[in-house]
Amino acid sequence: MAVKVYGIKNCNTMKKAFDFLQEKGVDYEFFDYKKQKPTKELLESFLTKTDLDSLINRKGMTFRKLDDQTKESLNDASKAIDLLIDHSSMIKRPVIVYPNGALTLGFDPEAISEQLA
Repeated sequence: MAVKVYGIKNCNTMKKAFDFLQEKGVDYEFFDYKKQKPTKELLESFLTKTDLDSLINRKGMTFRKLDDQTKESLNDASKAIDLLIDHSSMIKRPVIVYPNGALTLGFDPEAISEQLA
């Protein structure tokens, strides 16, 4: 079973996810936001399966460095998508898309295992 994993290679959470998938023997294709920015279409496809608030990593430095007006604009999906394209570090990591179309956000071994079952 091959899954698609989206994120940033040097992120510690991503490293945990890679190790977990390898331990489970899961084939995956990795998409690094630092090498190729996420597209509007990709982010819109994520938002058909999750809500905007869940997709945004509000704990990271990128988010915390934003001014209040920019943070407020993240409540509007079209503005948020443009910001997430330019600041892909604000996308929760990893985003894993499974062959059945399901999606998980963040490193949650239980949720990932459920999707792999």
